[in-house]
Amino acid sequence: MQDQAHCHDYHRVDSRRILTLAVGLTLGYAIVEAVGGWLSGSLALLSDAGHMLTDSTALGLAAIAAWMARHPPSHRHSYGLGRLETLAALFNVLLMVILVIAISAAALERLRAPPPVRGGVVTWVAFLGLLVNIAAAWLLMGGRDNLNVRAALLHVFGDLLGSIAALVSGVVILYTGWRPIDPLLSLVIVVLILVSTLRLLREVLHTLLEGVPKHLNLQEVGRAMAGVEGVLSVHDLHIWSLTGETTVLSAHVVLQRIDGWRAVLGQLQELLAERFGIAHVTLQPEPVEIIVRIGSKGEEDRRGRI
Repeated sequence: MQDQAHCHDYHRVDSRRILTLAVGLTLGYAIVEAVGGWLSGSLALLSDAGHMLTDSTALGLAAIAAWMARHPPSHRHSYGLGRLETLAALFNVLLMVILVIAISAAALERLRAPPPVRGGVVTWVAFLGLLVNIAAAWLLMGGRDNLNVRAALLHVFGDLLGSIAALVSGVVILYTGWRPIDPLLSLVIVVLILVSTLRLLREVLHTLLEGVPKHLNLQEVGRAMAGVEGVLSVHDLHIWSLTGETTVLSAHVVLQRIDGWRAVLGQLQELLAERFGIAHVTLQPEPVEIIVRIGSKGEEDRRGRI
């Protein structure tokens, strides 16, 4: 006998919409930056334009995953396609690691032979990029509880830091002519991006491995469930995330009286939803007589083996 409760949060931020808008902003600025880099002769701007183009691809992938994740469950995918958002986040993280390596190699090369740069053009294009990236980050911050959106936000923060670095380097080159400032700032930003990337990678892998969400404590949830009137104990308790927005719980509940299950089920559902934010729940009731019988049989088996 199983009872299952499902709940959907209709008030959560639509990650599809904000990701689509972020793609438009990022791709549009990548084109502007490429033109600015070509006009100024700035390898830094051209490289960052390539970085922005890559990020546009990553954001586009995240947006597609967010749209597909809203498809209803099917006979082949009974939970739907929500995990696509987590997979997209994993791809974006790995892409950021590759970009960090590429940017580091380019920065070291520029330290050996800094190219000539028109600082004025770099400054204005970088300032425009800073505004665009702030707008994109502001959009994505509204959905940062979604793991896929957070991975996309990581890309945008990397672009924002890149714009700040380009702006500072443009000003320094414009007024002092000291060109090594650009690759030096790039290396500092690479370290910051790498730290955030590895932190997000750990969260993505935790989700894929069906780990207990970090804001929940398995023992605390179990004790709270066992404290409901009519419940003797809880075992085989599992909590995991389908996506960053959907937490799932399953458990076996040992009851004092099986005929009181309906009332106990309602109390457990209310407790899990209101106190822990878990609305997708599957609970298996077990009368205490079955547990006693199984325990007695196990003891007899052990005695027989002895």
